[in-house]
Amino acid sequence: MKIGIDVSGGDFAPKANIAGAILARKELSTDIHIVLIGDQDQILGGLSSLNEDANNFEIIHAPDVITMHDHPARALSQKPNSSIAVGFDLLAKGEINVFASTGNTGAMLVGAMFKITTVPGVIRPCITSTLPAINGAKSILLDVGSNADCKPDVLYQFAVLGSLYSKNVYQIEKPRVALLNIGEEASKGNILTQATHKLLADSTEVNFVGNIEGRDLFDGKADVVVCDGFTGNIVLKEAEGIYTLMRKRGIRDEFFDRFNYENYGGTPILGVKGNVIIGHGISNDIAVKNMIIHSYEVAKSGLATKIGEAFN
Repeated sequence: MKIGIDVSGGDFAPKANIAGAILARKELSTDIHIVLIGDQDQILGGLSSLNEDANNFEIIHAPDVITMHDHPARALSQKPNSSIAVGFDLLAKGEINVFASTGNTGAMLVGAMFKITTVPGVIRPCITSTLPAINGAKSILLDVGSNADCKPDVLYQFAVLGSLYSKNVYQIEKPRVALLNIGEEASKGNILTQATHKLLADSTEVNFVGNIEGRDLFDGKADVVVCDGFTGNIVLKEAEGIYTLMRKRGIRDEFFDRFNYENYGGTPILGVKGNVIIGHGISNDIAVKNMIIHSYEVAKSGLATKIGEAFN
């Protein structure tokens, strides 16, 4: 297996990405190869500064960088030699099994949809976040930002995509799916959540357990929590904000330490034909390491292929 990593993306690139790749290599088996995509001189210099043998990695030269300020759609065509564009080319040709980046999220979404393309039948690909439950389990929240406005059929598909992710990557045989709402009753919420509730309640594709409220998100009542990207992004940023405030006030707690983004590293784009992983732009070496490890888990599970089979 080959895992492609964008060395040039993210706030602390290339140093954090190179250091993270070195950490990940030490945890992965020798038959898993990490492909470093970026400026070759920077990569070689970074490996040398960390006393790492360059022969432990495959290096693909991609001198240009899509920055956080570049327009996602235009950047891919204007910078064909960028690390993100080259990474998607390698993934499309099957020369790597998964491509991960902490760079421009918009460019990653555009590349996934137009270079790898959407699974037929999927209305809108989405991204997820992992929510730690008080009982030690993990829940998946989707969408968390790529689709701010949704219709009921889109939210229904998020439930299906989240269930496939939970089952194949987290090994939960029959994931419990809940709809994030302002009340537990089926009649609660706005037109979107009321219509989505009916679709999910009538479904035989997912194990729908009903509505949950915001206070239930970390209780482990569901394995998959569905919402539109606007709501999901607010939930995600609030969780990150609570963790940051606790750290600033010197409060350490075993459960709240699991809110640290470093623990999860990255998340797959669900609904595209290849394995594409997006990491946090502020990722340090630990977060990059965990992003690479999760990239391996996603690729090993054959998630993209299984989503394609399910929708076909």
